[in-house]
Amino acid sequence: MDKINVEMETITRAEIDDQKLVYDSSVDHKGRVPLRSSTGVWKASLFIIVIEFSERLSFFGIATSLIMYLTKVIHQDLKTAAKSVNYWTGVTTLMPLLGGFLADAYLGRFSTVLLSSTVYFLGLLLLTMSRVVPSLKPCESDLCDKRRNVHEAIFFLAIYLISVGTGGHKPSLESFGADQFDDENPQERRKKMSFFNWWNFGLCCGLLLGVTLIVYVQEHVSWAMADVILTLVMASSIVIFYAGKPVYRYRKTTGSPLTPMLNVLVAAIRKRSLQLPSDPSHLHEVPKSETNQKRLLSHTKRLTFLDKAAILDQTQDPWKLATVTNVEEVKLIINMIPIWLTTLPFGICVAQAATFFLKQGLTMNRKIIHNFEIPTASIYALTAVGMIISVAFYDKILVPFLRRTTGNERGISILQRIGIGMIFSVSTMIVAALVERKRLNLVHKNPLEGSSRMSVFWLAPQFLILGIADGFALVGLQEYFYDQVPDSMRSLGIALYLSVIGAANFISSLLITIVDHVTEKSGKSWFGKDPNSSRLDYFYWLLAIITAVNLCVYVIVARNYSYKNVRSKATMSVADCDDRDNREAMV
Repeated sequence: MDKINVEMETITRAEIDDQKLVYDSSVDHKGRVPLRSSTGVWKASLFIIVIEFSERLSFFGIATSLIMYLTKVIHQDLKTAAKSVNYWTGVTTLMPLLGGFLADAYLGRFSTVLLSSTVYFLGLLLLTMSRVVPSLKPCESDLCDKRRNVHEAIFFLAIYLISVGTGGHKPSLESFGADQFDDENPQERRKKMSFFNWWNFGLCCGLLLGVTLIVYVQEHVSWAMADVILTLVMASSIVIFYAGKPVYRYRKTTGSPLTPMLNVLVAAIRKRSLQLPSDPSHLHEVPKSETNQKRLLSHTKRLTFLDKAAILDQTQDPWKLATVTNVEEVKLIINMIPIWLTTLPFGICVAQAATFFLKQGLTMNRKIIHNFEIPTASIYALTAVGMIISVAFYDKILVPFLRRTTGNERGISILQRIGIGMIFSVSTMIVAALVERKRLNLVHKNPLEGSSRMSVFWLAPQFLILGIADGFALVGLQEYFYDQVPDSMRSLGIALYLSVIGAANFISSLLITIVDHVTEKSGKSWFGKDPNSSRLDYFYWLLAIITAVNLCVYVIVARNYSYKNVRSKATMSVADCDDRDNREAMV
């Protein structure tokens, strides 16, 4: 009885400490356990969202006008320019896999953000030089009939340097922002659910200014002036980010997160002939006191072959024994593969907005009041508008309503949110196909005027719907990959979300090549030198069919998905006793 009273008193003191200190394995800037009142949460996240705003301002200021620059200044044809954009976007969104791994394993998220932001800044500086330094300019005059090879080389070097910077910046910054919230604290956990929504709100603000103000400066002032603005904004945001150092919560690196997973696979193979115990509690797990406050995972009944890695025996070989938590982490990664694959068609739909959608707009009437002509890339701002509307609606109206009616803290599950976004992506491609068919009919009726009398705002519905799709699917993917990966792989988790878009861009380029080859053999290619000589409407219908069929597969995969199951503190206390008894019995 006295032992129970002592344990209850210890638990009470721990609960009081939990209110003052943050025991989620994070530390403050001096390496101490962080104070809850003076670190993390929104006071830290605001610094982080500022530099995300700056990065998205630069990225979309470059990305949305890239196809125009490649066709007007570099003089690439439509097909080649679309592939160039897809390749660059693909590299930019796949590089985070490397950056996320380095952040989780060796550098730490704060250091990775600082280093990669500096590389990003150097890329912007080189891009500015390629348009300011006389010997690096496209040509001597403002109108270029043929660009200099040196300009093309420096230009591509600069934008791929920006890709490298993005590779470390994107996964580390977003996961670093989410690290500012303690999952074990109910109030902070609920705020964290809103963090991804407001993170994307800041992202959209950067996108809006990037495709309006920056693109306007590019078209009506000069490309060089736009680059100077982006470079100065990035330099300022790096300083602001560093100024928040005292209020951040940091996670210590623990080495490669892939080593424990390899350990599980090796141990499971070496113990393949052993019989699993009937009671999963007899499997090996490290006591809470020995895990440096690492969160433990509950045992699941799927992929039971891997459970053999946690069977207790007399071996002292670390490559023949793994913990239940490590086994469950491997199961999590394996279970993610079908989700990752079934979200790729959504990414292919997203890829069309920065390529073919914008080239369509270039052929249409962009004049509004008093003959003011909006830049073509500015129509992309409607994607941000749609995303802001959907995120605000989801966070402030839909989730509170569903919480009250269903009792679910999230309102709807993460995979349900992603599925809703995928439905909107199918709608996007259907609307895009119908609008493009109408535009081509005008071109065929009057080849001289083409679609120059058709307002560019006919493209507004497809951009708005795509923005709504992003608000559900993209934000859902961010939350899913951050939440469901092992705790030691949070940056890599964000990189996995970005890799969906990156891989989708490469698949989009491959699909264009295949469709171009097949349709050219059958008579006339769907992709001509410009939108007027192409049949993009057919291509959009093809994407709509692929995405709709894939959606059915996604529903089946999502319905059978098993979410991450973190063990509660009470359960861990009991499990520690059981595990201690098991090990004593082995001795």
